Amino acid sequence: MPSSVTTLTEVSVAASPSLPDRSGRGRGRGRGRGRLGAWASVAWFLVPALVLFLVFVLAPIVVAVWTGFFKWGGIGPMDDFVGFGNYTKLFDDQVFLGDLGRGLYLILMSVLVQLPFALFTAVLLNQRLRGRAVYRMLFFAPYILSEVVTAVLFTMIFLPGAGMADHLAGFFGLEGLQGKWLADPSTVMPTLFVVMIWKYFGFHMMLFLAGLQGIPSEILEAASIDGAGAWQRFRHITLPLLGPTIRISVFLSIIGSIQLFDLVWVMTAGGPNHSSETMAIAMFQFGFKRYQVGYASAISVVLFMISLVFSLFYQRYVLRRDLSGAVTSGGGR
Repeated sequence: MPSSVTTLTEVSVAASPSLPDRSGRGRGRGRGRGRLGAWASVAWFLVPALVLFLVFVLAPIVVAVWTGFFKWGGIGPMDDFVGFGNYTKLFDDQVFLGDLGRGLYLILMSVLVQLPFALFTAVLLNQRLRGRAVYRMLFFAPYILSEVVTAVLFTMIFLPGAGMADHLAGFFGLEGLQGKWLADPSTVMPTLFVVMIWKYFGFHMMLFLAGLQGIPSEILEAASIDGAGAWQRFRHITLPLLGPTIRISVFLSIIGSIQLFDLVWVMTAGGPNHSSETMAIAMFQFGFKRYQVGYASAISVVLFMISLVFSLFYQRYVLRRDLSGAVTSGGGR
């Protein structure tokens, strides 16, 4: 009797396809195929981006670093190895040291003049004003124009004798400035900075507007009920809550000032007498005009290292609090 019961039980189990496999082997195989499919999807989307990054970012950096150790004109083999000779020559060059000083000038003027002006405009246009959408569009419109178009436009405005700037200077009794805007070493950098403000402040204004609109109005209303004035609300509520946006804007402004090229190149090409030259323009001049590619590569490496060190320092010590919960900072879960 027990043997017949055992036989019937084995037959019923064998004939039941719906019973689950309790060994876990089928589940493991399915899970493995799922992981393989997920990794295949990741590779499908990631590999093309990695290839582009390697070819157009990492490879040029490696080539520039290697070329910077040679005295090379860009044609023929690189057989004149000079080691760090290009770099020692670079920091003995008074013109290049002047380029560093002019870059610092643009950084300070951007942070101390352009960004406060953009913040003031954003706060003004965040109020209930008639036609504020039109004002926002007008202030942001210069940023849409390309740098080349902007440079050509202002070259015509500052044209000696016939430009609108000379006519306005004469109208306001500033005849001493006529014809000197882009032709005099003492006025060329302030003139270029005026063009930079016109071109880029609208972008920072829109960043500040986005940050202002993210501040809860209930907080400002509560402070107003408690008796806080407009300046107190701005100083103690708006400005601290706008801190992350301001820090990002400062970062973008500094990096843009360090790498400024096309606007200055079209307007002055670094003249007169190197008085408006930037590091990017010096790199272009030596690489494509004087055919000193090794020396130009050394300039590009220095420019890259300045940007990289500043970016890492800024993210580590200034943006640390803003990125504390981000996935990229390692703090995300």
